[in-house]
Amino acid sequence: MPVDPVAHAGSLRAAGEMLRSGEITSEQMTHAYLARIQHMDPYLGSYEYVAEVQALETAKAMDRLLAAGTDLGPLMGLPISVKDLFTVKGMPMTAGSNIDVSGIMDPCEGPFIQALREAGCVLLGKTRMVEFAFGITGVSQPRGTPRNPCDHKEHRIPGGSSSGAGVAMAAGLCAMAIGTDTGGSVRVPAALCGIFGLKTTFGLWSNQGVFPLSPDLDTIGLLTRSAHDAALAYTEIMRQLECEPSRSITPAPLGNTSLGLPSSYFWENLTPDVAEPMSQAMDMLRSAGVNIQEISIPEASEREQYFPVSMPVHLLSTLGRERFEANRHLMDPVIGHRTSLGLEIEATRLVEVETRRKRSSLRALVYFQGVDAWISPTTASTAPSVASLENYEQAYLQAINMTRNTQPANYLGLCAASLPVPVAAQGLPVGMQLIGPPRNETQLLAICLAVEQLLRSAEY
Repeated sequence: MPVDPVAHAGSLRAAGEMLRSGEITSEQMTHAYLARIQHMDPYLGSYEYVAEVQALETAKAMDRLLAAGTDLGPLMGLPISVKDLFTVKGMPMTAGSNIDVSGIMDPCEGPFIQALREAGCVLLGKTRMVEFAFGITGVSQPRGTPRNPCDHKEHRIPGGSSSGAGVAMAAGLCAMAIGTDTGGSVRVPAALCGIFGLKTTFGLWSNQGVFPLSPDLDTIGLLTRSAHDAALAYTEIMRQLECEPSRSITPAPLGNTSLGLPSSYFWENLTPDVAEPMSQAMDMLRSAGVNIQEISIPEASEREQYFPVSMPVHLLSTLGRERFEANRHLMDPVIGHRTSLGLEIEATRLVEVETRRKRSSLRALVYFQGVDAWISPTTASTAPSVASLENYEQAYLQAINMTRNTQPANYLGLCAASLPVPVAAQGLPVGMQLIGPPRNETQLLAICLAVEQLLRSAEY
């Protein structure tokens, strides 16, 4: 089986340099990833659809352009995956469901997918996801639950809703994965699968051509091998979208970095296999000169009242009551039940929680005074087994606890990232979350780069 070309090169940038030097072609890279998918994915189940012919034709076109002296940028020729929530020309779109959503989705690709094409990316196919992105564990009865590649003996959850994206990235089945994050759907798979995940600020990248779960919170995000790869991809995508001047992101000086440590909520109910690595990572940051100061974010707990109201109501408004009731038998029972709760929610209640969210988002900006970002574990536990979630009540409690630390960033309109921390040999992956002010991704990634360098120096 071919090696993962980007992992072999060491980074997206290095893989791109190999393409330009002639050491490897985009077609060869694409063949390598397709072979890995063919060999490994029948077991892992990360892809919903593999666009083999389309991907190889694109790769050949990129090789011809490079040979002719046309360079589209650092992502040119790199094979990536896209969550099955996006409209992509020539590929089916299920949104993780067995319900026909063809009449709901915009048939045209949105600006984000177009930007990937203009950057020269090779789209390998669509990755699996939780039905309608309405779940954090990654469990899906309709389309199948991908296996977390960090445990080959037991079927553990990958995290969701970008479950397939996290698994494909962690297993080396793509150079980069595109996901979405409404309450942690990029960061949780990143944390549980041991990779890097970036959740952008709401509205930074257009959601046109993306199936909506919560139109006020849905964001597009990146899953990569490292913060270094995410910084490169983020900069190039911003250039393609003409959002801001393109410039490289360099590591922030840790001695001049201040991080806010929430004194409660984010650090509660941690399992020992999360608490211990996080404690060691915090000690490393302090030793490196990072100023860590306690802060209080009382608005964080408001997510507990907001999400159970907003998400089912908005999903119902997208599906329509008639379509939902006629097709509920096709849905995952847990997703169907959670969606049905929206049928009884009054409009005044939705307006109430949304008004409160907007006010809290403005107040939360004050908590960045004197600190560059907030720090916390991404999830309170490592990946449990799929079997442990068979009981509905246990599964629901696990899901609520799993989104405890990630939903506040969506609720308050912030950007955030998850990066892996060193764990003991045979230990399951643990993620560290950094949360930044809105539209402050460049500084957030700069901090992530520095923290990543520090933590990697201590990996077991």
